[in-house]
Amino acid sequence: MSDFLAIVIVGIGTYFTRSVFILALAHRTIPPKVLEALDFVGPSVLSALVVALLVLPDGTLNVGWIELVSLSIGAAVVFKWRNLLLAGVSGMTSFWILSALF
Repeated sequence: MSDFLAIVIVGIGTYFTRSVFILALAHRTIPPKVLEALDFVGPSVLSALVVALLVLPDGTLNVGWIELVSLSIGAAVVFKWRNLLLAGVSGMTSFWILSALF
């Protein structure tokens, strides 16, 4: 199998798995409980990214002052403006800048 054929097959499979939910729910109303649960997707993904950054594969913590400052900046942005995208951008930007400087 060529590389191009493998990419095309994986692309079609990805498109199919994503479009099934869109097509299946196109003419239905989503229950309020499901919509309420979907509000927690953003914070849970952000938490998973933070844990993946701070915990090494052997289970030990890898936390330095740069990580703490960046997480604090991101947390302050969330509490001030309630915007996860802005929190992610500000936290990662501060992390990259501090990592480059120190």
